[in-house]
Amino acid sequence: MSRPPETLARRLEQAAQRRQQQHRQRERRVLQPLPGQRVQTGGRVLVNFSSNDYLGLGLTAACGATGSGASALVCGYQPVHQALEMRLAEFLQRDAVLLVSSGYAANLAAVTSLVGRGDTVVEDRLCHASLIDAARLSGASLKRYAHADADAAAKRLGASEGHTLLVTDGVFSMDGDEAPLAALARIAAGNGATLMVDDAHGIGVLGACGGGLLEEAALGQADVPVLIGTLGKAFGGAGAFIAGSAALVQQVVNEGRSVIYSTAMSPAMAQAGLAALDRLPFQPELRERLHANIAYFRRGATERGLALLTSRTPIQPLVLGSEQRALSVSARLEAAGFLVSAIRPPTVPPGTSRLRMTLSAAHEQAQIDGLLDALVNALHDIPEPEMTG
Repeated sequence: MSRPPETLARRLEQAAQRRQQQHRQRERRVLQPLPGQRVQTGGRVLVNFSSNDYLGLGLTAACGATGSGASALVCGYQPVHQALEMRLAEFLQRDAVLLVSSGYAANLAAVTSLVGRGDTVVEDRLCHASLIDAARLSGASLKRYAHADADAAAKRLGASEGHTLLVTDGVFSMDGDEAPLAALARIAAGNGATLMVDDAHGIGVLGACGGGLLEEAALGQADVPVLIGTLGKAFGGAGAFIAGSAALVQQVVNEGRSVIYSTAMSPAMAQAGLAALDRLPFQPELRERLHANIAYFRRGATERGLALLTSRTPIQPLVLGSEQRALSVSARLEAAGFLVSAIRPPTVPPGTSRLRMTLSAAHEQAQIDGLLDALVNALHDIPEPEMTG
């Protein structure tokens, strides 16, 4: 006798129970942003060390109208969107830019517009989930190479079929380390592949003018034909963009389903992006303050015996191992007045649950010292579990 079909409600209940048992259940929280890199939640004010608002611009950008009304192809493309695309193209030294409602949607649109069945996508093993999903949805063959290993990428490219898209993050969001972009650009060119870089965590933060890892590596549009960026990190807003040739933008406008069938970015966010662009290239002191805070944090961590991963970016992870320990330390920090989220599988590999601390130019040194001291106390009170044989 066949087993009766499992109801959706029961299936979801069992999945929730498994997550609870593994300490992997995620819950959304209502956080009210406040000045000074703080948030209010549950009647308490916490210093925020989990935001991607790297330059502290999130509460300062001037906003206009709130809704775009429809997808860009219907009636949602307004003068403010066009102005932002033109300014971003100039800032990034690209021929054209296409605004997209989110970074996830941007990666889906770019990859699925460029490759399909019979083609190949070669990706860094630690690429963002949106890039993995995009490759799978495209129908192309997906091959993954060892993290940040250009030689491994070259071997994958040598065995690829059809048109090949070599894809990587610029700055990796969970480790804070960087892709070897110059080497990947050489490999892509030598194998006739197209290099696509998602530099969401680098643009606005790295480079003399905030142009990101590509600016630092002096890589232009010919070297990296597809560049993905976001307005939700250093720009302090929301939304994302695809930058490259005019032909690339036209292809995505016509073939990128996550662009075609999504409401356009709100005019308010486009205006906020323009306001941020008025400051990013011309106020290097923001980046200088941010990098001073990063250096101060890392020095303080070293002095206190905290073993951070190697990163010169605002992303400063501390690997704690188990999900339960990461959650416990995060809760202890919150009790001390600091918001630091615990990152657990499947976002990171099993056994590498961590605290992902992010620095901002808006943080004060006293806040950083307070976090470090609270972290030391929490780790002392919540030691790593002993291994059992």
